[in-house]
Amino acid sequence: MSNRQSLLLNKIRQQHDKVHPFLAEASGQLIRVVGLTLEATGCRAPIGSLCSIETLVGDLVAEVIGFDDNILYLMPIEELRGVLPGAKVTPLGEQTGLNVGLSLLGRVLDGNGQPLDNLGRLQTDQKAPRHSPTINPLARRAITEPLDVGVRAINAMLTVGKGQRMGLFAGSGVGKSVLLGMMTRGTTADIIVVGLVGERGREVKEFIEEILGEEGRARSVVVAAPADTSPLMRLRACETSTRIAEYFRDLGYNVLLLMDSLTRYAQAQREIALAVGEPPATKGYPPSVFAKLPKLVERAGNGGPGQGSITAFYTVLTEGDDLQDPIADAARAILDGHIVLSRSLADSGHYPAIDVEASISRVAPMVISTEHLESMRRVKQVYSLFQQNKDLISIGAYTQGSDPRIDNAIRLQPAMNAFLRQKMKESLSFDSCHLMLSQLSAQCKV
Repeated sequence: MSNRQSLLLNKIRQQHDKVHPFLAEASGQLIRVVGLTLEATGCRAPIGSLCSIETLVGDLVAEVIGFDDNILYLMPIEELRGVLPGAKVTPLGEQTGLNVGLSLLGRVLDGNGQPLDNLGRLQTDQKAPRHSPTINPLARRAITEPLDVGVRAINAMLTVGKGQRMGLFAGSGVGKSVLLGMMTRGTTADIIVVGLVGERGREVKEFIEEILGEEGRARSVVVAAPADTSPLMRLRACETSTRIAEYFRDLGYNVLLLMDSLTRYAQAQREIALAVGEPPATKGYPPSVFAKLPKLVERAGNGGPGQGSITAFYTVLTEGDDLQDPIADAARAILDGHIVLSRSLADSGHYPAIDVEASISRVAPMVISTEHLESMRRVKQVYSLFQQNKDLISIGAYTQGSDPRIDNAIRLQPAMNAFLRQKMKESLSFDSCHLMLSQLSAQCKV
């Protein structure tokens, strides 16, 4: 049994005496194991609570994910090893609270909120319940201020407001992790919370050391659950990231929450739901997946008076670059805008590979000036005009002088490409991005 698992089990046992009398029954026993699903009888425990299972290698912690008559369905939090038929199953009660506090900054945690970085225990005694109360939508402050993320294409063309929820739609290998790293270094947010869920283990260390860097890490909390962890850990990592962001928001901080990725969250819930027999629906995703997505996303956003904000970016993996993937389609409907990363732009060396035509920020008109909005509109129109006629221009079918607007778009194309490109370690302020956009807009004829 790992040290992190032992620590978690000890904390849970400290709460064991507080179990509701209704649950204070004799321990049950394990009767069946199928895949990652364990079935137990003889004990009572509510969904979401934890149980301890005796194994040949020590006690295993599992979460109750469903029941059928007198049978409890459980799923292990850690690796399933050494389990025997008839193993003793003991209810441990509700899950313990989450460690919170400013001492989390600079640390790397797992899905349970325990340290992964070998820097010792968390220097905090503050706890927060894992599940926060739902915010009354009328109690939230309106989104009225822009958030500087240090990326010119976003600041100028897809302005994000404090408290906005954005989707980052991308296939594999088009630079989404690099773009997230650019935002962590360039943003003016007070605190950054990064959730790395379901990614390759190599990428976790790479993101922290090379992309995030020392400067970004100093004001960040990273929660990591790589692809080889259990579905429950991946699910918890998303919820833990959001809960930590909520804690800092409630203290009055402006938080940037970067979740990579929302698709892995949906896939983890699909694994759990199918394991307990929920019927599959669209492309194998059960209905509970589409119920959980808005519950997670709606926890971000502005708080009430005196509180801060959570500006969230959720990456959405588009399988085969298909923007009609069911998770991508559901995410677009519940987010406040989306940024699409184009594989063709990435293949041509254009980074960040943001497709400004296919992307939109729904709150931009509410957080920028009329002048900025007009400059954005003019530049986007000229950029789109070139893209619409790109094929004709490239094969020589367009004759110069036929349309003055297209001539202008061709002339400005190098300047627009240079404007939308940015080096990985380059950060630009919101005001400088606005100034460069105004200068480019002045050359546009629409």
